[in-house]
Amino acid sequence: MNSDGKIDAAHGHVGSYYAATAHDLPSFAMLEGRREADVCVIGGGLAGLTAALELARAGREVVLLEANRVGWAASGRNGGFVSAGFSESILNLEERLGIDHARALYKLSVEGVDHVRNRITDSGRGDIIGGHGWLKMIRHGDTTALMRMAERMQRDYGATYCFVPHDELAQYVTSGRYRAGLLDEVPFHIHPLDYAGLVSRLAAEAGAVQFETSQVIAVRREAGAWLVETVRGAVEARDVVLATSAYGGPWRRINGAILPVSTYVVTARSRKLDEAIHFSGGLADTRRAGDYYRIVGKGDGRRLLWGGRITTRRSFPPHLGDKLARDIRSVYPQLDDLAVEHAWAGLMGYATHKMPLIGHLGQGLWVATAFGGHGINTTAMGGRLIAEAIVHNDDRWRLFEPFSVKWGGGIIGRLATQIEYWRLQFLDRFEEALAGRASALER
Repeated sequence: MNSDGKIDAAHGHVGSYYAATAHDLPSFAMLEGRREADVCVIGGGLAGLTAALELARAGREVVLLEANRVGWAASGRNGGFVSAGFSESILNLEERLGIDHARALYKLSVEGVDHVRNRITDSGRGDIIGGHGWLKMIRHGDTTALMRMAERMQRDYGATYCFVPHDELAQYVTSGRYRAGLLDEVPFHIHPLDYAGLVSRLAAEAGAVQFETSQVIAVRREAGAWLVETVRGAVEARDVVLATSAYGGPWRRINGAILPVSTYVVTARSRKLDEAIHFSGGLADTRRAGDYYRIVGKGDGRRLLWGGRITTRRSFPPHLGDKLARDIRSVYPQLDDLAVEHAWAGLMGYATHKMPLIGHLGQGLWVATAFGGHGINTTAMGGRLIAEAIVHNDDRWRLFEPFSVKWGGGIIGRLATQIEYWRLQFLDRFEEALAGRASALER
């Protein structure tokens, strides 16, 4: 069983199902010496890769610097879901910003979904897509709120949500845990590390020069330009894009604004998967810190990929595979032959306002980060917004100005976030207990 921190020898990535099944990942040398570019992108995750691709296709000279391997961090270890929306509820955004602003943000997130899909299909890499559709289910009995959500999203945001009552859930899953669901046929799920490799190759073909194992140690102004320094080299550029992650970067203000949050993922085999799950899309529950999962692979290679147990701890917990296997069997007890093969952690970057950090910090310095919990679509959206701002002076990035770079509270902020997760998990268990009692009374 692979775990966080153990490197897959074939690819140099943290051991995971994705690293074990990745195809044709690119490899790049370390930066040595000094180079000049129009734009230096710091971070080889999906946001940085997308920005580099779009900038290079627009004719800009681009250098991308990655401290490890392209797609090494959360971009290559996440759940692989591509769906519209943000970590913060769009209805909460509407209440804060007004419906027009919320609609504009949601539209951008939809464009991010379309961008990922088009990038994959236009490249003839349909193999990266594992399935279509997204079903979110509740574990409590308050179906009214779920129905209202479907109606609001259809009416005000053009979403394709469909309410699934309890008696129709059986066509998707066989579990006593769920009471109802929301189905959206538009989202899809992918192999994120293969997608990172695809975007990296496309960027290289467009002329973007990429360097791996080239950690940035300083970014400073020099003679009216930015000088980005690594251990063995430097890049002089007019614009710099900070597309770093929760693992840190060269800009202290950005690092301080990001709360590192871990999520844990396993893949497991079972001869009884078809008895439990009858849906090829992504699945999740609507709990505040819930589970998300999907079937990956084909034929004898079919596996259940399951993620959950969100926490602010950085260390890899002991017996992670066993713990998540218990979580799975609590929902699908029929999977009694479940065997975990891969277990890993992904450290995601969250901002305290639960929105991405996208914007202009001044003097040609741009930021596109804090995409944890939002889905892969927002990385594409963020990378494109920054590229279009640099190339065309497009100011749609200003839609994210209300979500500015603010200190996340350091250790105290992480502790407060963990306490909040515990509180929300308690509320989830309380609601489920009430639903269980109500169900027992009905019988």
